[in-house]
Amino acid sequence: MKRLLFVSPHYPPDGAAGTHRARVLAPYLRRHGWRPTVLTVDRAAYEGTLDLELEQMADNGVEVIRASALSATWTRRLGVGDLGLRALPGLRSAARHELARGGYHAIYVTTYPIYPALLGPSLKREFGVPFVLDLQDPWVGAWGASVGPGTDGAPNLKSRISRTVAAVIERRVVPHADALTSVSSELLDSLRATYPVLDARPSLELPIGLDPRDVELASSHHTRNPFFDSADGMCHVSYVGTLLPLAMDVVRVLFEGVRELRRTDPALAARLRLHFIGTSNQAQPGGAERALMLAREMGIGDLISEHAARVPFAAALRAQLASTALLIVGSTEARYTASKVAPALASGRPILALAHAQSDAVRQLRNANDATVQVIGFDNPASLRACVEPVSQVLREWLRVSPTSRPPAERLARMSALTAPVLAGRLAGLLDRVTGPS
Repeated sequence: MKRLLFVSPHYPPDGAAGTHRARVLAPYLRRHGWRPTVLTVDRAAYEGTLDLELEQMADNGVEVIRASALSATWTRRLGVGDLGLRALPGLRSAARHELARGGYHAIYVTTYPIYPALLGPSLKREFGVPFVLDLQDPWVGAWGASVGPGTDGAPNLKSRISRTVAAVIERRVVPHADALTSVSSELLDSLRATYPVLDARPSLELPIGLDPRDVELASSHHTRNPFFDSADGMCHVSYVGTLLPLAMDVVRVLFEGVRELRRTDPALAARLRLHFIGTSNQAQPGGAERALMLAREMGIGDLISEHAARVPFAAALRAQLASTALLIVGSTEARYTASKVAPALASGRPILALAHAQSDAVRQLRNANDATVQVIGFDNPASLRACVEPVSQVLREWLRVSPTSRPPAERLARMSALTAPVLAGRLAGLLDRVTGPS
């Protein structure tokens, strides 16, 4: 059995989105001839409340090594909070120690955060072990160029510096990877266009999938969904996940569809409740309520609720299972792929997706071949504006006739290509191509 050093700073009990790549894939690699060792950071390095239930869900016998990291308590005084930067020296030391023991056939570094990707080329040179890079999101995109944390979502100095640093790291790392994986085929195409040397190297589109056990484990905990009362007779439609700046134009069109429904059929619209859960991706409470603020501006605030703080993974799944239906809101960027697709599909709930027509999320949802999944795509601002009436119509139909859910097991069978065992097999195949025969 070949050995893989799987570098992932985020790992349970950390509940950040980046934790799920290693959590989902590592346990199933053994089935395909690879024994992973996950290199992550000490529990004390994570900010916010630890997700202990997620840690129990990840208790699967995978070997885990935890490296030291600088404390955010004092690094934030210097303006540095990024986990990857705080953990870089500790991860480097632990990786060198582990590789020096021998027996490893490949290094797999998943990002975000991006700073640990710098380990790949240097460890490859020192130990002669192939390096495979995983990009869960683009490193150099609109952030710091056209959007940022400034006034009205504009870039500020820090976001511009962050983008410049990301571009430098990308040039130093990406051309040296022996193979690439990414959630987005469009992102892989973009990188090959930028770095022609990648044309001769393997690459793999690898969605953020779902462990088939997740829905069962989340459901087995008889914990009340705290976000709404699913037995109050209302039609509860939930969006679970971060709301990125480039998604807000899409949210506005969604709300215009709600406003149109209220204008034409106020009695029907009165039964609608839209819930936005975990929109800031920040573990601490007090994050900006983007959706609710916009809804109030548009005069439909009474139909919208928002819980901005990041919620534990199992709690998010339980909220989806308690919902009448689910929303997936994409981005105006074609290469954005929503990691929330797999959990939403696995819940069995009806789905309304509003996303860029060229995005991988739209393709994955349409491939589900499920009549309870409504996909509304757009290509540009003009076609996005044309989505108002289709959105209004889907919501109207849901309110008139309660939408039918699928049993989660049935949906999981249909979406096998997004499940951990299948995705782990695809990753193992790529690693075999990179490393050659045993």
